[in-house]
Amino acid sequence: MAGRRRRLRQIDTIFDLERDINGQSVEARQAVRQAQIKPPVEAFETWMRAQRPNLSRHAEIAKAMDYMLKRWPSFTRFLDDGRICLTNNAAERALRGIAMGRKAWLFAGSDRGGERAAAIYSLIVTAKLNNVDPQAWLADTLRQINDHPVRQLNQLLP
Repeated sequence: MAGRRRRLRQIDTIFDLERDINGQSVEARQAVRQAQIKPPVEAFETWMRAQRPNLSRHAEIAKAMDYMLKRWPSFTRFLDDGRICLTNNAAERALRGIAMGRKAWLFAGSDRGGERAAAIYSLIVTAKLNNVDPQAWLADTLRQINDHPVRQLNQLLP
């Protein structure tokens, strides 16, 4: 039991430090992550790798460890890049509207209509996540798109 509490405190520490650097520059976030967050993350990995062989493969904690260790390089990518968030909570919050509106959008007219609606919704959510007014961005993009070179359409993204 004491070991579990210690691991939970370790995870809490990681999230507390991450909350403290939220909103700071990419460089500042990366520096704090390397100096303060990386050591407890590495300690957690070491602990998981040491504990995993002692567990039944059917145990829920073993399944969770296997899942995490299999994806360890992807999970720890945030340590080396200050632009990457520790969690995907912001993306999930942004997409919550899709889940809430699923029944309302059940009848998009056709598969192609549904794909187009999803593409537009994705662009609007991207604009919001980048603190861009979606209505102003869309109006500006629609004014420019006919004269814009096809190979440079990514310049119009929010």
